[in-house]
Amino acid sequence: MKNTLVDLNNILFEQLERLNDDSLSDEEMEMQLKRTDQIVKVSEKIISNGELAFKAIQHKDKYYGTGGKQLPPMLEGDW
Repeated sequence: MKNTLVDLNNILFEQLERLNDDSLSDEEMEMQLKRTDQIVKVSEKIISNGELAFKAIQHKDKYYGTGGKQLPPMLEGDW
């Protein structure tokens, strides 16, 4: 895994396919539901973090232009 949003999207769809598996026993389905809950929680944090990074770039470009001043180190990333 390369830890991209495309990878996250693939993981979410793979989990959806597992949940749609009619051959799962009740116990297996319960395990998959718990797993899904955890995947969703982590995914929401990843997405929120990506949104924050995007907003930081927009804010920087709006107020500082595409060159010039840098963001605080905590908000910098590999753009």
